[in-house]
Amino acid sequence: MSELMRISSSEELNNALDRSSNQPLLLFKHSTRCPISAGAHSELEAYLQGTPNEEVTYGLVYVVEDRAVSNKAAEKLGVKHESPQAILIKNGQAVWHTSHSHITKTELEKNLL
Repeated sequence: MSELMRISSSEELNNALDRSSNQPLLLFKHSTRCPISAGAHSELEAYLQGTPNEEVTYGLVYVVEDRAVSNKAAEKLGVKHESPQAILIKNGQAVWHTSHSHITKTELEKNLL
């Protein structure tokens, strides 16, 4: 089973983005204060507990606790911040993203082939 790697500093974000040239990164931006984000987090967990793509790294940014990292990700990737949000990154570039109730186990399975 794949696990979520918490990203809580700009250095960790930069390293994860750099590594996306060798292994895709799914960055999940999560608000611990939002019920919609809690639902999306549950969908991501269900995906990870099923048969996730083991060739993808899974990163987690808490948008309230680590706001600077969340903002830096939006800036570096050119993807407007939303929460919850899932962003697939390859070679340091966002290649797919979705947010809110569109983050489902089915959508993740479809887009993380």
